[in-house]
Amino acid sequence: MSRILDQRILLLVISFSASVQSTKVLSEWKKCGDPECEKAMSRVQATADYLGPDCRYLNFKTGEEIIVYSKLSRENENLWTGSKGKDFGYFPRDAVKVEEVLIGEEVEVLNKETDFLCLHEEKYTSE
Repeated sequence: MSRILDQRILLLVISFSASVQSTKVLSEWKKCGDPECEKAMSRVQATADYLGPDCRYLNFKTGEEIIVYSKLSRENENLWTGSKGKDFGYFPRDAVKVEEVLIGEEVEVLNKETDFLCLHEEKYTSE
């Protein structure tokens, strides 16, 4: 009985630490195509396969097309945010090449704390 309790406590600790890691703020600021970050900024193509560390990240294969909606700025300029089909998440900008720019000017806005939530280790989907 004690061993089962120890295993449950260990699983709880692992789950909690993964949850804390997946809510870490990646950057205070981001650049978008409009103040609400709803306008697509660019269309890019994956130049490498990418598998993110948690559900906040977008996984993709070489050659897949991604629509970019924001780019983290200041503290962490390497991560962009985009969608592929119904999947949405962060990905490294060096894993893609820009195929088409869809906006004329970028605006810098503050991130919201909810931009970095990872719920139930499932990917966010866009409707």
